[in-house]
Amino acid sequence: MKRVYICSPLRGNVEENRKKAERYCRYAVRMGAIPYAPHAYFTRFLNNDVPEERDLGMCEGLFWLSLCSEIWVFGDVITAGMRKEIDYAQSHHIFVRRVLGKAVANA
Repeated sequence: MKRVYICSPLRGNVEENRKKAERYCRYAVRMGAIPYAPHAYFTRFLNNDVPEERDLGMCEGLFWLSLCSEIWVFGDVITAGMRKEIDYAQSHHIFVRRVLGKAVANA
């Protein structure tokens, strides 16, 4: 099974976006992949509104990304955090896949 990094928005409605990330993980599992979604995990114990904790979560998330063969990008908006993850993936030759919302509608 391939490891995929789930890249989607978090800021704004954090709880709703966390639930979306969980749905994206479910989609990845249904597609035969092992999902890594640090923003759905780290925000359970790190406060995204505290800059030091957000930076720590981003740093640890990039480590997880380094273990993945692909990054799957979800959502209609690319946030600053997502842009950082996508740029990291591209600079480390990790395949970037854009996933359309309708693909996960039934996940």
